[in-house]
Amino acid sequence: MSGPIQAPADEAELAHVVAEAFAARTPLDIRGGGSKRDVGRPVHGAAVGTGGLSGITLYEPAELVIGARAGTPLAELTAALDANGQMLPFEPADWRGLLGSGEARPTVGGTVAANLSGPRRLMAGACRDALIGVRFVNGRGETIRNGGRVMKNVTGYDLVKLMAGSWGTLGIVTEAIFKLLPRPETSASLVWSGLTDEDAVALMSAAAGSPYEISAAAHWPAGDGMPARTVLRLENFAPSVAYRAERLARELKRHGAPDRLDEAASSALWRDIRDAAPLRDAAGAVWRVSVAPSRAPAVALALRQAGGAARLFDWGGGLVWAAAPETAEAAAAIRRAAAAQGGHATLVRGSEALRLAVPPFTPPAGPLAALTARIRAAFDPAGILNPGKMGE
Repeated sequence: MSGPIQAPADEAELAHVVAEAFAARTPLDIRGGGSKRDVGRPVHGAAVGTGGLSGITLYEPAELVIGARAGTPLAELTAALDANGQMLPFEPADWRGLLGSGEARPTVGGTVAANLSGPRRLMAGACRDALIGVRFVNGRGETIRNGGRVMKNVTGYDLVKLMAGSWGTLGIVTEAIFKLLPRPETSASLVWSGLTDEDAVALMSAAAGSPYEISAAAHWPAGDGMPARTVLRLENFAPSVAYRAERLARELKRHGAPDRLDEAASSALWRDIRDAAPLRDAAGAVWRVSVAPSRAPAVALALRQAGGAARLFDWGGGLVWAAAPETAEAAAAIRRAAAAQGGHATLVRGSEALRLAVPPFTPPAGPLAALTARIRAAFDPAGILNPGKMGE
Protein backbone atom coordinates (compact mmCIF):
# COMPACT_ATOMS: atom_id res chain seq x y z
CA MET A 1 0.00 0.00 0.00
CA SER A 2 1.39 3.41 -0.91
CA GLY A 3 0.38 6.97 -0.21
CA PRO A 4 1.38 9.98 1.85
CA ILE A 5 2.69 9.56 5.39
CA GLN A 6 0.19 10.52 8.04
CA ALA A 7 1.99 12.66 10.62
CA PRO A 8 -0.15 13.11 13.75
CA ALA A 9 0.66 16.29 15.63
CA ASP A 10 0.21 14.80 19.09
CA GLU A 11 -0.53 11.60 20.97
CA ALA A 12 -4.31 12.06 20.88
CA GLU A 13 -4.29 12.43 17.10
CA LEU A 14 -2.09 9.35 16.77
CA ALA A 15 -4.47 7.34 18.96
CA HIS A 16 -7.37 8.43 16.72
CA VAL A 17 -5.50 7.31 13.58
CA VAL A 18 -4.79 3.90 15.11
CA ALA A 19 -8.35 3.50 16.38
CA GLU A 20 -9.69 4.12 12.88
CA ALA A 21 -7.20 1.64 11.44
CA PHE A 22 -8.25 -0.93 14.04
CA ALA A 23 -11.92 -0.51 13.15
CA ALA A 24 -11.15 -0.90 9.44
CA ARG A 25 -8.47 -3.59 9.95
CA THR A 26 -5.99 -1.42 8.02
CA PRO A 27 -2.32 -2.38 8.48
CA LEU A 28 -0.02 0.43 9.54
CA ASP A 29 3.61 1.01 8.59
CA ILE A 30 5.06 2.80 11.62
CA ARG A 31 7.85 5.21 10.74
CA GLY A 32 10.25 7.10 12.97
CA GLY A 33 13.32 8.90 11.70
CA GLY A 34 13.99 6.19 9.10
CA SER A 35 17.55 5.31 10.15
CA LYS A 36 16.66 1.64 10.74
CA ARG A 37 13.83 1.29 8.25
CA ASP A 38 15.55 -1.53 6.35
CA VAL A 39 15.94 -3.77 9.40
CA GLY A 40 13.36 -6.56 9.37
CA ARG A 41 10.89 -7.41 6.65
CA PRO A 42 9.22 -4.69 4.59
CA VAL A 43 5.87 -3.58 5.98
CA HIS A 44 2.98 -3.01 3.59
CA GLY A 45 0.47 -0.64 5.12
CA ALA A 46 -0.65 2.95 5.52
CA ALA A 47 2.39 4.95 6.60
CA VAL A 48 2.15 6.70 9.99
CA GLY A 49 5.07 8.84 11.17
CA THR A 50 5.99 9.97 14.66
CA GLY A 51 7.91 13.08 13.59
CA GLY A 52 5.19 15.36 14.93
CA LEU A 53 5.65 13.98 18.44
CA SER A 54 8.87 15.78 19.30
CA GLY A 55 10.46 17.55 22.21
CA ILE A 56 11.94 16.91 25.64
CA THR A 57 9.09 16.62 28.14
CA LEU A 58 11.00 16.21 31.38
CA TYR A 59 14.56 16.81 32.50
CA GLU A 60 15.65 16.67 36.12
CA PRO A 61 19.47 16.70 36.16
CA ALA A 62 19.60 16.33 39.93
CA GLU A 63 17.37 13.23 39.71
CA LEU A 64 19.28 11.81 36.72
CA VAL A 65 16.05 11.45 34.71
CA ILE A 66 15.04 12.66 31.24
CA GLY A 67 11.89 12.16 29.14
CA ALA A 68 11.18 12.91 25.50
CA ARG A 69 8.53 12.27 22.87
CA ALA A 70 9.13 9.52 20.35
CA GLY A 71 9.96 11.72 17.37
CA THR A 72 12.63 13.68 19.21
CA PRO A 73 15.96 13.37 17.37
CA LEU A 74 18.43 11.47 19.51
CA ALA A 75 20.98 14.20 18.80
CA GLU A 76 18.71 16.76 20.50
CA LEU A 77 18.45 14.58 23.59
CA THR A 78 22.19 13.93 23.82
CA ALA A 79 22.97 17.64 23.32
CA ALA A 80 20.83 18.51 26.34
CA LEU A 81 22.60 15.85 28.37
CA ASP A 82 26.06 16.94 27.20
CA ALA A 83 25.36 20.45 28.45
CA ASN A 84 24.90 19.03 31.95
CA GLY A 85 27.69 16.45 31.91
CA GLN A 86 25.28 13.51 31.71
CA MET A 87 24.58 10.65 29.32
CA LEU A 88 22.27 7.78 28.48
CA PRO A 89 23.80 4.69 30.15
CA PHE A 90 23.42 2.32 27.21
CA GLU A 91 25.46 4.22 24.59
CA PRO A 92 22.94 3.96 21.70
CA ALA A 93 24.39 3.01 18.34
CA ASP A 94 24.04 4.96 15.11
CA TRP A 95 23.59 2.47 12.27
CA ARG A 96 23.21 5.00 9.45
CA GLY A 97 26.63 4.20 8.03
CA LEU A 98 26.03 0.46 8.30
CA LEU A 99 22.58 0.60 6.69
CA GLY A 100 23.23 3.40 4.20
CA SER A 101 20.55 5.64 5.71
CA GLY A 102 22.73 8.71 6.18
CA GLU A 103 20.00 11.30 5.52
CA ALA A 104 17.74 9.85 8.22
CA ARG A 105 17.69 10.93 11.87
CA PRO A 106 17.78 8.43 14.76
CA THR A 107 14.96 9.20 17.18
CA VAL A 108 14.06 8.41 20.75
CA GLY A 109 11.18 6.15 19.68
CA GLY A 110 13.31 4.23 17.21
CA THR A 111 16.01 3.72 19.81
CA VAL A 112 13.47 2.19 22.19
CA ALA A 113 11.75 0.13 19.50
CA ALA A 114 15.09 -1.41 18.49
CA ASN A 115 16.43 -1.67 22.07
CA LEU A 116 19.68 -0.21 20.72
CA SER A 117 22.53 -0.84 23.12
CA GLY A 118 26.21 -0.07 22.55
CA PRO A 119 29.49 -1.17 24.15
CA ARG A 120 28.62 0.11 27.64
CA ARG A 121 25.97 -2.60 27.88
CA LEU A 122 28.71 -4.72 29.42
CA MET A 123 28.47 -2.71 32.65
CA ALA A 124 25.35 -0.52 32.35
CA GLY A 125 22.82 -2.84 30.68
CA ALA A 126 20.68 -2.42 27.58
CA CYS A 127 18.30 0.35 26.55
CA ARG A 128 15.46 -1.49 28.27
CA ASP A 129 17.39 -1.41 31.55
CA ALA A 130 17.58 2.40 31.43
CA LEU A 131 13.88 2.85 30.65
CA ILE A 132 11.78 3.75 33.67
CA GLY A 133 8.60 4.87 31.91
CA VAL A 134 6.85 4.79 28.55
CA ARG A 135 3.66 6.02 26.95
CA PHE A 136 2.40 4.20 23.87
CA VAL A 137 -0.65 3.64 21.70
CA ASN A 138 -1.68 0.02 21.37
CA GLY A 139 -3.32 -1.68 18.39
CA ARG A 140 -6.81 -0.65 19.52
CA GLY A 141 -5.90 3.03 19.59
CA GLU A 142 -5.76 3.13 23.38
CA THR A 143 -3.11 5.25 25.13
CA ILE A 144 -1.20 3.34 27.79
CA ARG A 145 1.20 4.71 30.38
CA ASN A 146 3.53 2.45 32.34
CA GLY A 147 6.35 3.06 34.78
CA GLY A 148 7.09 6.40 36.38
CA ARG A 149 8.71 9.77 35.87
CA VAL A 150 11.23 9.37 38.69
CA MET A 151 13.15 6.31 39.87
CA LYS A 152 11.29 5.95 43.19
CA ASN A 153 7.90 6.00 41.45
CA VAL A 154 8.26 3.02 39.10
CA THR A 155 5.46 0.55 39.87
CA GLY A 156 3.08 -1.84 38.15
CA TYR A 157 3.54 -4.41 35.39
CA ASP A 158 6.82 -3.94 33.56
CA LEU A 159 5.46 -3.12 30.11
CA VAL A 160 8.37 -0.71 29.83
CA LYS A 161 10.83 -3.51 29.11
CA LEU A 162 8.33 -5.33 26.91
CA MET A 163 8.12 -2.36 24.54
CA ALA A 164 11.91 -2.15 24.14
CA GLY A 165 12.93 -4.27 21.15
CA SER A 166 9.38 -4.88 19.92
CA TRP A 167 9.99 -2.86 16.70
CA GLY A 168 6.56 -1.22 16.80
CA THR A 169 4.65 -4.52 16.74
CA LEU A 170 3.09 -4.15 20.20
CA GLY A 171 2.46 -0.44 20.30
CA ILE A 172 3.66 2.91 19.02
CA VAL A 173 5.85 4.54 21.63
CA THR A 174 4.91 8.20 22.12
CA GLU A 175 7.16 9.10 25.06
CA ALA A 176 10.08 7.46 26.84
CA ILE A 177 11.68 8.29 30.20
CA PHE A 178 15.25 7.22 30.93
CA LYS A 179 17.49 7.11 33.94
CA LEU A 180 20.89 8.70 33.34
CA LEU A 181 24.53 8.50 34.36
CA PRO A 182 27.10 11.26 34.91
CA ARG A 183 29.46 11.58 31.96
CA PRO A 184 32.95 10.34 32.91
CA GLU A 185 35.67 12.95 33.27
CA THR A 186 37.98 11.03 30.95
CA SER A 187 38.55 7.66 29.32
CA ALA A 188 41.39 5.55 27.98
CA SER A 189 41.77 2.20 26.26
CA LEU A 190 44.24 -0.65 26.48
CA VAL A 191 44.89 -2.48 23.20
CA TRP A 192 46.47 -5.92 22.79
CA SER A 193 47.52 -7.13 19.34
CA GLY A 194 47.62 -10.59 17.83
CA LEU A 195 45.49 -12.55 20.29
CA THR A 196 43.49 -15.55 19.14
CA ASP A 197 39.73 -15.40 19.61
CA GLU A 198 40.02 -17.78 22.57
CA ASP A 199 42.75 -15.75 24.28
CA ALA A 200 40.89 -12.50 23.61
CA VAL A 201 37.73 -13.79 25.28
CA ALA A 202 39.78 -15.06 28.21
CA LEU A 203 41.39 -11.62 28.58
CA MET A 204 38.07 -9.77 28.35
CA SER A 205 36.44 -12.12 30.86
CA ALA A 206 39.33 -11.72 33.30
CA ALA A 207 39.13 -7.94 32.98
CA ALA A 208 35.37 -7.90 33.49
CA GLY A 209 35.76 -10.02 36.62
CA SER A 210 38.53 -7.86 38.05
CA PRO A 211 38.02 -5.06 40.58
CA TYR A 212 39.24 -2.48 38.03
CA GLU A 213 35.86 -1.65 36.48
CA ILE A 214 36.15 -1.69 32.72
CA SER A 215 33.22 -0.08 30.90
CA ALA A 216 33.60 -1.95 27.59
CA ALA A 217 35.54 -4.82 26.02
CA ALA A 218 35.79 -5.70 22.33
CA HIS A 219 37.87 -7.80 19.94
CA TRP A 220 38.60 -7.55 16.23
CA PRO A 221 39.56 -10.98 14.87
CA ALA A 222 42.48 -11.02 12.44
CA GLY A 223 41.50 -10.42 8.83
CA ASP A 224 42.00 -8.29 5.73
CA GLY A 225 45.74 -8.31 6.35
CA MET A 226 45.32 -6.80 9.82
CA PRO A 227 46.32 -8.45 13.11
CA ALA A 228 43.70 -9.12 15.76
CA ARG A 229 43.08 -6.35 18.29
CA THR A 230 41.55 -6.68 21.73
CA VAL A 231 40.44 -3.50 23.52
CA LEU A 232 39.40 -2.62 27.07
CA ARG A 233 37.95 0.77 27.99
CA LEU A 234 38.33 2.49 31.36
CA GLU A 235 36.38 5.60 32.36
CA ASN A 236 36.11 7.90 35.37
CA PHE A 237 38.37 10.51 36.98
CA ALA A 238 41.83 10.76 35.43
CA PRO A 239 43.80 9.43 38.46
CA SER A 240 41.45 6.44 38.73
CA VAL A 241 41.77 5.65 35.01
CA ALA A 242 45.57 5.84 35.21
CA TYR A 243 45.72 3.57 38.26
CA ARG A 244 43.33 0.97 36.89
CA ALA A 245 45.03 0.92 33.49
CA GLU A 246 48.38 0.19 35.14
CA ARG A 247 46.93 -2.52 37.35
CA LEU A 248 45.06 -4.22 34.51
CA ALA A 249 48.13 -4.24 32.27
CA ARG A 250 50.09 -5.87 35.10
CA GLU A 251 47.42 -8.48 35.88
CA LEU A 252 46.98 -9.40 32.21
CA LYS A 253 50.69 -9.41 31.31
CA ARG A 254 50.55 -13.07 30.25
CA HIS A 255 48.75 -11.78 27.13
CA GLY A 256 51.56 -9.36 26.35
CA ALA A 257 52.05 -5.65 26.92
CA PRO A 258 49.15 -3.46 25.70
CA ASP A 259 49.31 -0.12 23.97
CA ARG A 260 47.37 2.71 25.58
CA LEU A 261 45.09 5.10 23.70
CA ASP A 262 44.40 8.56 25.09
CA GLU A 263 40.91 9.99 25.40
CA ALA A 264 40.56 11.29 21.83
CA ALA A 265 41.80 8.10 20.17
CA SER A 266 39.86 5.93 22.62
CA SER A 267 36.60 7.82 21.98
CA ALA A 268 36.99 7.53 18.21
CA LEU A 269 37.70 3.81 18.45
CA TRP A 270 34.63 3.12 20.58
CA ARG A 271 32.39 5.16 18.29
CA ASP A 272 33.45 2.81 15.49
CA ILE A 273 32.74 -0.23 17.66
CA ARG A 274 29.39 1.22 18.78
CA ASP A 275 28.29 1.87 15.21
CA ALA A 276 29.66 -1.41 13.77
CA ALA A 277 32.00 0.52 11.48
CA PRO A 278 34.09 -2.60 10.69
CA LEU A 279 31.03 -3.99 8.91
CA ARG A 280 30.17 -0.94 6.78
CA ASP A 281 32.13 -2.06 3.74
CA ALA A 282 31.59 -5.79 4.24
CA ALA A 283 30.20 -7.62 1.23
CA GLY A 284 26.95 -9.51 1.62
CA ALA A 285 24.68 -9.66 4.63
CA VAL A 286 25.46 -8.43 8.15
CA TRP A 287 24.36 -10.42 11.20
CA ARG A 288 24.45 -10.00 14.96
CA VAL A 289 24.85 -13.16 17.02
CA SER A 290 24.02 -12.95 20.73
CA VAL A 291 25.74 -15.68 22.72
CA ALA A 292 27.47 -16.34 26.04
CA PRO A 293 30.93 -14.76 25.77
CA SER A 294 32.69 -18.08 26.34
CA ARG A 295 30.94 -19.48 23.25
CA ALA A 296 31.95 -16.64 20.91
CA PRO A 297 35.11 -18.37 19.55
CA ALA A 298 33.07 -21.46 18.63
CA VAL A 299 30.54 -19.25 16.84
CA ALA A 300 33.36 -17.52 14.93
CA LEU A 301 34.76 -20.91 13.85
CA ALA A 302 31.33 -22.07 12.67
CA LEU A 303 30.88 -18.83 10.72
CA ARG A 304 34.14 -19.41 8.87
CA GLN A 305 33.08 -22.94 8.03
CA ALA A 306 29.79 -21.55 6.66
CA GLY A 307 31.58 -19.11 4.35
CA GLY A 308 31.12 -16.09 6.59
CA ALA A 309 33.43 -14.26 8.96
CA ALA A 310 33.21 -12.81 12.46
CA ARG A 311 34.29 -9.18 12.11
CA LEU A 312 33.85 -7.88 15.65
CA PHE A 313 33.19 -9.18 19.16
CA ASP A 314 31.52 -6.64 21.47
CA TRP A 315 30.16 -6.92 25.04
CA GLY A 316 33.19 -9.00 26.04
CA GLY A 317 32.26 -11.59 23.41
CA GLY A 318 28.52 -11.61 24.11
CA LEU A 319 27.80 -9.99 20.74
CA VAL A 320 29.41 -11.22 17.53
CA TRP A 321 29.04 -9.08 14.41
CA ALA A 322 29.43 -11.19 11.25
CA ALA A 323 29.44 -10.84 7.48
CA ALA A 324 28.10 -13.66 5.32
CA PRO A 325 26.95 -14.37 1.77
CA GLU A 326 23.48 -13.14 0.79
CA THR A 327 21.97 -16.63 0.60
CA ALA A 328 19.33 -18.58 2.47
CA GLU A 329 21.88 -21.38 2.91
CA ALA A 330 24.34 -19.08 4.67
CA ALA A 331 21.52 -17.69 6.81
CA ALA A 332 20.52 -21.18 7.89
CA ALA A 333 24.13 -22.03 8.72
CA ILE A 334 24.47 -18.91 10.88
CA ARG A 335 21.26 -19.72 12.71
CA ARG A 336 22.48 -23.28 13.34
CA ALA A 337 25.83 -22.01 14.57
CA ALA A 338 24.15 -19.61 17.00
CA ALA A 339 21.65 -22.20 18.24
CA ALA A 340 24.38 -24.81 18.75
CA GLN A 341 26.05 -22.42 21.20
CA GLY A 342 22.82 -21.45 22.98
CA GLY A 343 22.48 -18.10 21.21
CA HIS A 344 20.43 -16.47 18.48
CA ALA A 345 21.14 -14.51 15.30
CA THR A 346 19.54 -11.37 13.85
CA LEU A 347 19.85 -10.22 10.24
CA VAL A 348 20.66 -6.50 10.50
CA ARG A 349 21.55 -5.72 6.90
CA GLY A 350 20.42 -7.68 3.88
CA SER A 351 18.69 -7.27 0.55
CA GLU A 352 14.91 -7.18 0.48
CA ALA A 353 14.96 -10.56 -1.25
CA LEU A 354 16.97 -12.09 1.60
CA ARG A 355 14.78 -10.46 4.26
CA LEU A 356 11.73 -11.98 2.58
CA ALA A 357 13.37 -15.39 2.18
CA VAL A 358 14.54 -15.80 5.80
CA PRO A 359 13.13 -14.44 9.06
CA PRO A 360 15.33 -11.46 10.03
CA PHE A 361 14.71 -12.18 13.72
CA THR A 362 15.06 -15.67 15.17
CA PRO A 363 11.51 -17.08 15.30
CA PRO A 364 10.40 -18.12 18.78
CA ALA A 365 9.67 -21.79 19.23
CA GLY A 366 7.62 -23.98 21.55
CA PRO A 367 6.14 -22.33 24.66
CA LEU A 368 7.89 -19.05 23.84
CA ALA A 369 6.12 -18.90 20.48
CA ALA A 370 2.76 -19.44 22.14
CA LEU A 371 3.48 -16.78 24.76
CA THR A 372 4.63 -14.32 22.08
CA ALA A 373 1.42 -14.89 20.11
CA ARG A 374 -0.74 -14.27 23.20
CA ILE A 375 1.11 -11.05 24.03
CA ARG A 376 0.71 -9.72 20.50
CA ALA A 377 -2.96 -10.64 20.47
CA ALA A 378 -3.46 -8.71 23.72
CA PHE A 379 -1.63 -5.59 22.51
CA ASP A 380 -2.64 -5.66 18.83
CA PRO A 381 -5.64 -7.97 18.37
CA ALA A 382 -6.17 -7.05 14.70
CA GLY A 383 -2.49 -7.38 13.82
CA ILE A 384 -2.27 -3.91 12.28
CA LEU A 385 0.98 -2.61 13.83
CA ASN A 386 4.00 -3.23 11.59
CA PRO A 387 2.62 -6.60 10.44
CA GLY A 388 5.36 -8.98 9.31
CA LYS A 389 8.18 -6.66 10.43
CA MET A 390 9.77 -9.28 12.66
CA GLY A 391 9.19 -12.10 10.23
CA GLU A 392 6.32 -13.87 11.94
